[in-house]
Amino acid sequence: MSCPVVVAVPARLESSRLPGKVLADIAGRPMLRHVLERCGQARGVDHVVVCTDSELVREAAAAWGFAALITSPRCSSGSERLASVVDALMAAGGGLAAETLVINVQGDQPLLDPSIIEAMVERFRALGAPPVLTPVYPLEAAKLHDPNVVKVLRAADGRAITFSRSALPHVRDLPPELWASRTTYWGHVGLYGYRADVLAGWGALPPSPLEQLEKLEQLRLIEAGVPIATFVVEQDCFSVDTAEQLEQARRWLSSSAAGA
Repeated sequence: MSCPVVVAVPARLESSRLPGKVLADIAGRPMLRHVLERCGQARGVDHVVVCTDSELVREAAAAWGFAALITSPRCSSGSERLASVVDALMAAGGGLAAETLVINVQGDQPLLDPSIIEAMVERFRALGAPPVLTPVYPLEAAKLHDPNVVKVLRAADGRAITFSRSALPHVRDLPPELWASRTTYWGHVGLYGYRADVLAGWGALPPSPLEQLEKLEQLRLIEAGVPIATFVVEQDCFSVDTAEQLEQARRWLSSSAAGA
């Protein structure tokens, strides 16, 4: 099947952990510009759109040649931000709600590999447009018990059973440091492929106690019974959440530019 594909990048300027990070300079360019240009390199993408509550970010995106939509500053998550302007996202794709794929790419992933977006588009079409699709990767043992790393418990068919900051499954009668020797643990890459009608119904989803406890927006879908399909990629996509990670991204991209 074919379908319109819109990559939507939620970009909140006043991030709680690192304010202003989306416009922070990395190797001579704002972080958000790195993200948008990498999204634009992905084959199969019809449009790349920024969704932001900041006029400064909107003006910057326009200067770089990208469309931008202004959203409410009260949105509690990137998915809610996209849902609030889903009609405009569908219009950008020129398709119907049940046919449009909206890919949520975080604005703090300056090292994003465009091939992950391409793989999502291919998998979405191969699966016949599932409600939600997200990539996972084999988690190394050293990160298994890090609460900053989101884990995914998967069913045999690849459907996500749940997401957690804790290691899942729990291996009974074995020390936690040995759990990785018994099974494959899956980490979650923070990208989502939404069928647009699912985003359109976001506001009608009931409140999610699990989402509030774990601070993971995808648990709202899980609790509401919306199936989330997964597909496997080789590794996680680096995100910038702290000043230390920002410096790390600067080193990597500066080194990459110097070697080009």
